[in-house]
Amino acid sequence: MIKISWGDLTPEKFLQEYWQKKPLLIKQAVPGFTGTIEADELAGLAMEQEIESRIISHDGNEQWQVHHGPFEDFSQFGEQNWTLLVQAVNNWSRETNQLLSLVNFIPRWRVDDVMVSFSTPEGGVGAHLDQYDVFILQGEGRRRWQVGAPDASLKTLLPHPDLKQVSPFDPLIDEITEPGDLLYIPPNHPHNGVSVENSLNFSIGFQAPSNQDLWSGFADILIDKNLGEARFTDPNRTACVDSSQLTEKDTKALHAFMLSQFNDTAMFNEFIGKYLTQNHHALELLIPMEAFEQAYVVEILDNEDIHLAPVSGIKALIIDEPSPCLYINGDAFTLCEETKPLAKLLASSDPLTTKTLKSFTDCLKNTQLLTNVLNKGYWFIEE
Repeated sequence: MIKISWGDLTPEKFLQEYWQKKPLLIKQAVPGFTGTIEADELAGLAMEQEIESRIISHDGNEQWQVHHGPFEDFSQFGEQNWTLLVQAVNNWSRETNQLLSLVNFIPRWRVDDVMVSFSTPEGGVGAHLDQYDVFILQGEGRRRWQVGAPDASLKTLLPHPDLKQVSPFDPLIDEITEPGDLLYIPPNHPHNGVSVENSLNFSIGFQAPSNQDLWSGFADILIDKNLGEARFTDPNRTACVDSSQLTEKDTKALHAFMLSQFNDTAMFNEFIGKYLTQNHHALELLIPMEAFEQAYVVEILDNEDIHLAPVSGIKALIIDEPSPCLYINGDAFTLCEETKPLAKLLASSDPLTTKTLKSFTDCLKNTQLLTNVLNKGYWFIEE
């Protein structure tokens, strides 16, 4: 497990003083780190149809270009002034997925993905803002980072239809990052990274749904379940004084009517559990050709030479109230007291030995849970 060398800081102090407040650069946060994937491997991922990638380049002046993958050839871009960005590399690289342990002091549901970028000298994406928190770990090479404070006077620039930048800003941080350095940037803080030489950056981005996203998602579950079809009623209505007036009483009644199902704890927890574990990028799900039978799963666990592993990048969480449930990639698995210990192991997304799992198979419900997860392709058997 990779951990941050905090120096004089602690995770608690970081959250209190820096999280969503101000940027921070920790020199040699991960000593000896040079990366989890080579540039050539990253280029290979960018050639795949299901993996989101793009190349941002400029001519050294104000002319910017954005090219979307998949890519077949990179020679056209030359040897400087461009950056390759590949989303959710942790979904395809276990070593990259292990970088998430750096931020395990923050709940896993809050994390989105690990984007990896390869930049040639003078490569970057220009000064811009993000609406979410990000930790950027420097791999091989060096990069100059400038990070500023939120500034309402910054102007939005569109040097290309697919590229949003901001006007120049006064930096709070202006440093060259080297392998193992870790930069934290809160939301809405302008920043600009320019590669000094060929370099790799590993960006852990966080999930920050908007109110609109959440309400839209909740409306979807009402539609899917054919709920929310009840009509507004007012059997105790009395004669109004002014028929053109919407009274405070009616406003409150309509407000309460709209929130009635949103305030249903069971429904909200089901919605939020599914919503927060749905992956925003493609996963390499390993669904078996033929569904496993429970007896076969029990038989497998007698073999100590194999272990079970989660699909890289899978998201999982447990919600205890009003009744315990395990959520993996938007699917719900109902739990009971007997299955909760196994569910916690599955939600940790760490590989498990058959010896560890064998102790759970005395309970039929545990065997059912494990079989269901394997048949969904969220976990797989590895020798």
